Amino acid sequence: MPQIVVIMGVSGCGKSAVATGVARQFGWRAVDADDLHTPEAVAKMRAGQGLSDDDRAPWLDRVGALLAAGCAAQVGLLVACSALRRSYRDRLRTACPSVQFLFLDGDRAVIETRMAQRRDHYMPTSLLESQLRTLERPAPDETDVMRVNIDQPLDTLVQQACAALRHADVSADR
Repeated sequence: MPQIVVIMGVSGCGKSAVATGVARQFGWRAVDADDLHTPEAVAKMRAGQGLSDDDRAPWLDRVGALLAAGCAAQVGLLVACSALRRSYRDRLRTACPSVQFLFLDGDRAVIETRMAQRRDHYMPTSLLESQLRTLERPAPDETDVMRVNIDQPLDTLVQQACAALRHADVSADR
């Protein structure tokens, strides 16, 4: 089974909740990459301003260092990280070549509803449009990306994420 996994998708899709649920199932560590943003980046997002590629670069390097450390330690690690652009995913792949991605994909209305229900997060619903514009859906040649539809209850979503990771393990053995 892949041991280093980035749970990716736009804000509000459930990355942190899924990472936590899958980590519980597998006994792995879960980390929210949002915790690796600088106070300045958080303040910018809290103010309703999207981050630029320049804003994200040092953050992606911190996420990559975390992934590389997990890879070196050979431990199970799930990182909730938007990884919206292919170039961001490629940057993470460079840091940890064995990383796998689990793309939480879903309808904008579902995501908006979930974002509106969050109480303790700095990302306002108004930034969803920016996230969707930035998102580059994984291409067919990104064979290290699995996809799970988020339009289902969290428990079901976690179980489907676990099944996708187990299936990736079976596929890798062939």
